[in-house]
Amino acid sequence: MSESPTPTSSSHRRKRPLSRRGVIGAAGAVAAGTALTPMVFAATESGDTDASASGSEGLATTPEKFPATRTEAATGTGEAATAFAASYVGVRWSGARDGAGIRFTDGDTSASTWQSLAGGCATVEGGGTALIAAGNATSYELKASADVDGVRSLAIDTTDGPSRTFHVPSEPTRVRGVRYLSRPAWGADESKRYKDGKVNSPEKYYPLQVLTVHHTATPNDDPDPAATVRAIYEYHAITNDWGDIGYHFLIDEAGTIYEGRYSGDDAVPAFNSDGELVTAFHSLGYNSGNLGIALIGSLQDKAPTDAAKAALIRLIKVVCRIKGLNPQAKVTYTNPVNGVTKDTNTIGGHRDYFDTECPGQTMYDLLAEVRAAVAH
Repeated sequence: MSESPTPTSSSHRRKRPLSRRGVIGAAGAVAAGTALTPMVFAATESGDTDASASGSEGLATTPEKFPATRTEAATGTGEAATAFAASYVGVRWSGARDGAGIRFTDGDTSASTWQSLAGGCATVEGGGTALIAAGNATSYELKASADVDGVRSLAIDTTDGPSRTFHVPSEPTRVRGVRYLSRPAWGADESKRYKDGKVNSPEKYYPLQVLTVHHTATPNDDPDPAATVRAIYEYHAITNDWGDIGYHFLIDEAGTIYEGRYSGDDAVPAFNSDGELVTAFHSLGYNSGNLGIALIGSLQDKAPTDAAKAALIRLIKVVCRIKGLNPQAKVTYTNPVNGVTKDTNTIGGHRDYFDTECPGQTMYDLLAEVRAAVAH
């Protein structure tokens, strides 16, 4: 039995969207291993507990506008055109993991230059998948080797679509003093989590065991990282059919932290009110009980910015202290779904679990430094 990245359920009850995030801030020390109830995790920046932050009702919000994501889907290889300038193209196929390629015929990329669709972060069973920056192209061409079939692509625009209003928490959201952007604050369209009128990947929760660092393998020096987060969300939820973004948190080059995978209607990002981690989709076969954090950009040959690395360390330190994890320990991860085990580090990289370049060689080489800084 394998761990399914896209569980389904006909009995899932729709949850109330966009009303669950309050002010999350610094609190006193939390005993190791205790449940992450909203009142434990949610407090004001000064350390005084705030009852209004303990649930999703009655939170002050401010309407903000984000561009609605526009997409156009295509099947098979050959040429495809869109009615808009695409930010990214997401592709998924069956067969050889490195058996497909793409080229753009206009936009900011080098026209007619083929790019291999391999080396990214996302992994799927029985095939390959990639998210490629499209550089505002309006047409592209796909090719595939003889041992690849079932090619599907999705052109994605997250910058120039019609505006859509979101109700964003009026005060900054924080995880024990570490500020992050909640899902509505980066423009997460909660309808993307639904398929045929039901939640595509109903939330499942398990105790936290390990943390895994990724990079998104998207371009560096990103001028609009929130738009990139929306594109990754579309790609993961729709192209890969995961029903949500695959990471629990993302971090951009300025050190801004973004809430990822939806975790429920309480005031706790990534966890439920009992302190268990929602299963995400970042490490095929090893997702349950494994918290995924992705640095936005490509870190194969380039180091993360100082701001991004500092934010990563702060966030991991908060999680490890709350959950009583030793950041420098060697552990045996046990998948609670199927019993598969893996000897690994409490804080590891995606390549520790799967044959991938992720989180990039440069970032992977820094993980020992990250573990030591978290333990300090």
